[in-house]
Amino acid sequence: MSYTKLVASLVRAHPGNVRKIRVSLGRCRSTVASTKSQEEKDPEIDGCTVVEAGPLELISQTKNVKNIQLNKIHIDFDNTQEAYKSKGNIELLRSLLVFKLCTIDILVEKNKELMDLSRKVLGKWMFEKLMKMTFYGQFVAGEDHNSIKPLIQKNQAFGVGAVLDYSVEEDLTQEEAENKEMDSCVSEAEKESPDADHREKKYKAHRQFGDRRGGVISARTYFYADESKCDNQMETFINCIRASGGASADGFSAIKMTALGRPQFLLQFSEVLVKWRRFFNFLAEQQGKSEMMLLEQKLELQQLKESLTKMGIAAKDDIENWFTGEKLGLSGTIDLLDWNSLIKDTTKISSLLMVPNLETGHLEPLLNKFTAEEERQMKRMLQRVDVLAKHAMENGVRLMVDAEQTYFQPAISRLTLEMQRKFNREKPIIFNTYQCYLKEAYDNVTVDVELSRREGWYFGAKLVRGAYMYQERDRAKEIGYEDPINPDYEATNRMYHKCLEYVLEEIEHNRKANIMVATHNEDTVKFTLEKMNEMGLLPTENKVYFGQLLGMCDQISFPLGQAGFPVYKYVPYGPVNEVIPYLSRRAQENRGFMKGSQRERSLLWRELKRRLLGGQIFYKPVY
Repeated sequence: MSYTKLVASLVRAHPGNVRKIRVSLGRCRSTVASTKSQEEKDPEIDGCTVVEAGPLELISQTKNVKNIQLNKIHIDFDNTQEAYKSKGNIELLRSLLVFKLCTIDILVEKNKELMDLSRKVLGKWMFEKLMKMTFYGQFVAGEDHNSIKPLIQKNQAFGVGAVLDYSVEEDLTQEEAENKEMDSCVSEAEKESPDADHREKKYKAHRQFGDRRGGVISARTYFYADESKCDNQMETFINCIRASGGASADGFSAIKMTALGRPQFLLQFSEVLVKWRRFFNFLAEQQGKSEMMLLEQKLELQQLKESLTKMGIAAKDDIENWFTGEKLGLSGTIDLLDWNSLIKDTTKISSLLMVPNLETGHLEPLLNKFTAEEERQMKRMLQRVDVLAKHAMENGVRLMVDAEQTYFQPAISRLTLEMQRKFNREKPIIFNTYQCYLKEAYDNVTVDVELSRREGWYFGAKLVRGAYMYQERDRAKEIGYEDPINPDYEATNRMYHKCLEYVLEEIEHNRKANIMVATHNEDTVKFTLEKMNEMGLLPTENKVYFGQLLGMCDQISFPLGQAGFPVYKYVPYGPVNEVIPYLSRRAQENRGFMKGSQRERSLLWRELKRRLLGGQIFYKPVY
């Protein structure tokens, strides 16, 4: 449902409660696109085709504005001269070589063994030299904060920013990874009495999926060792934030929650959040509202209190106290956002982990007991997250929280949401990541956008298709729960565009939303540009960003950057020998990417031939 339809339906359903929805129908507007013929020839500016400005009629109840001329921008992604003007001929040849190697199955399948053999035969110095000339040089910016600066500055000169991502991982065997995962995801209570608690299979650790690197393509994986290791990883993220702040005025830095604490807490908190939402759905069904859209489900407060009292979920006084406060329940109804706010941070973090048991009719702890150390570990994870957010704000850097597996993600999203509520008051500092291969992606986006609108903070999102599909599907099938992934690639595309369009509409009507369109899919980029043109969203507003991985899809990134759009490369860095696991996965990803499309290689060849035939044998970028 579109933004406009959602607001209209909410008003029809609850005319007396319109004030609670912090939007006005005056902000909802329709647009009439230009009728300019596509057969007319468009002029070119700096090699990028720009569609001539056409009249766009805005129909608004709050602004009496007509016939506003808006510049409609169209990017020519076939213009190789513009796409690769930042690359020397040697760099083009390296790209062609690396992409070709990525299509050879045996090289990709045995890439780690081949790299280990090369290191032994060539020696450390020669091996590192070879890697910098090939895979490392293509996909990694440098070894440390200083060595990456020239590349970042060069990209910035051509309009492309950076999302810094320290990509060092432990080189663990599968058995070592499984052992670490089982130790860090199973509580002391579960170890003592494995069947004593009513935990769901999805949110429990399983040894056969303990190595979370399996079936994962482009995401870093962290395994918990101890609290000091988490402190070290926090310091690494802080250094990354500082480097982002020093490299540019508007950079991003990426972090992962599983690097910052014991993942046991993420598993448990995710289960609590899912059970509480499920309980809300159960109560909505009791009140005959289960068929309504998620945000339209408003539980009648008095009926809700009676149901909870009858079920024995808590004492009557406790239930009354739940629904008191400045705004909660004043309208006589409770929606999902109000319901979610019942789970609040308290002195004892373990008190967050209470769930309604519909069998016994009581509110009870998820686990029978928590040790003092487990309580401290939970607090430390939250403290580390807070420290990173403060450093990001101090350094003028936006913090991108990466998405992870679905059994961790509800907790990760909730913690990210809490950071957004705290730090996104003046501008977007914290960005959450939404994986659009998930069936619930649209619900997650719409609920979070509505919360930001209601509370008045800046919504920040990165949209991706997702990195854990094969692992997630295998785990769901093997363990026995519903597959969380969309049925096919086209369904994921539709979900991506649906979520994207919803956030773009929110930006159109409320300039406090921001989104990064993180994709290598050219059609999705064109879809975004088309919607921005329709809505009159200018690139200079810095509300819509684009993101691609370093070393890939330059024919998308650089034309966008040179046309004035905020576009960013995910820039991995780290010592050569310590980013081998990252490079191994990059080779795996490129095999599918390059086999599925010859487009990037053909564009590289076209530009190289153009230069050679034009006498630019020693072409070097000037900036």
